[in-house]
Amino acid sequence: MKKLACILGMLLAFGLGAIGVQADELKSLRGTEAVSGDVAPEHYRWERDSRPLPRQFVQQPPLIPHSIKGYNVTTEYNKCLDCHSWDRTAETGATKVSITHFKTRGGTELTNISPRRYFCQQCHVPQTDAKPLVGSSFKPANGLVK
Repeated sequence: MKKLACILGMLLAFGLGAIGVQADELKSLRGTEAVSGDVAPEHYRWERDSRPLPRQFVQQPPLIPHSIKGYNVTTEYNKCLDCHSWDRTAETGATKVSITHFKTRGGTELTNISPRRYFCQQCHVPQTDAKPLVGSSFKPANGLVK
């Protein structure tokens, strides 16, 4: 038993020594500059929406007319609902979540958003006036655009 403890001690000492050598070789991306305090968080502010872009086809989900940088949508919390839930739209002036988002696939109405509609960015994306990365010749069929 003493022999096993001695071997384990030697292995541990050797391992820690190897870690010490590796730690000396590691270099920070910022060099030797120390971090000076915490970075102040971005202050929350209401963002002014830009004018919505027209939809290109029937059943196209509306585009998001504002930045969603830093928005957190998890199974526990959905930042979009801070403004777009039915009880907050009068205060925020945001568009209400569609009544269709409260129905199950089978058509049963729920008291809260359907789990299949909870993750907004699976259908809704922020609009932008950025130049397209790839050209497109798509043209909507006549009469199909709202």
